[in-house]
Amino acid sequence: MSVLKNLPMDVLRSFVTVAELRGFTQAGELLGRSQPAISLQIKRLEEIIGSPLLKRSGQQLDLTQAGRVLFDYAKRILALNDEALAQFIKPVVSGRIHFGIPSEFATALLPKIVGRFAQSYPSVTLEVTCDLSKNLLRDKPERPFDLILALHDDPNASRTDRVKVEELVWVTSTDHQAHLQPVVPLIAAPEGCIYRNRGVQALDNAGQSWRIVYTIPDLTGIQAAIEEGLGVTVLAKSTVPDNLQIIKPSEKFPKLGKIGVSLNYQNKDTNDAITRLVEFVKTSLS
Repeated sequence: MSVLKNLPMDVLRSFVTVAELRGFTQAGELLGRSQPAISLQIKRLEEIIGSPLLKRSGQQLDLTQAGRVLFDYAKRILALNDEALAQFIKPVVSGRIHFGIPSEFATALLPKIVGRFAQSYPSVTLEVTCDLSKNLLRDKPERPFDLILALHDDPNASRTDRVKVEELVWVTSTDHQAHLQPVVPLIAAPEGCIYRNRGVQALDNAGQSWRIVYTIPDLTGIQAAIEEGLGVTVLAKSTVPDNLQIIKPSEKFPKLGKIGVSLNYQNKDTNDAITRLVEFVKTSLS
């Protein structure tokens, strides 16, 4: 009978941090370890797995195929570990956090965050503001944000705060035929929305006629309009509700490419409550 190996939790955490920050030095700084120590942990993990997990592409550090598979498992293992510990080890974490989140992500992401976070840290007051990324990132000294989840048009830009790359897709109703109309009826957020800009640009480049039929600032309103068969929209693939359908790329509906998602620490004096929220957000995005 073969003996199963265990995946060390601290090594998995180092691996995930390296993958997210795309660097050994950056991961070491965040985890309080030296770069050689992080490298040794990754080497140990590769020996356990039996496959290389990271590769260099020029100056870029990327995951191998085995690394991508393990990354998904590691995120889930760490999330369960941290959630279990939070149930038994109740640190006194308190404070008030002003969290900015894009309207396009709020409906899909907030239910995953707020309930679990409030249950684990009842002494933390979470104030959430939903708006377009460009508005959240503006300097607002009268209402400073502690943490901002923001969308970026260029997913390949070198950013230390990037946590995810999202594919954009066309979305329509499962019960109506709005997407078959010769002039594409668009339902979108106000001007300045990355989704709206990307959709309009793709249609223009394809020579496809379109018109804005509804401008709605939040995903809930956009979803309701799509369900009624009033038009089509653009969403991040991971946020598409189950009751809507993704339109396959075609000459009429070209591929929309990808966007970057980052977590911006606006408050440089990051406290324990903000650190815990960051982990909750990263886990929910994985």
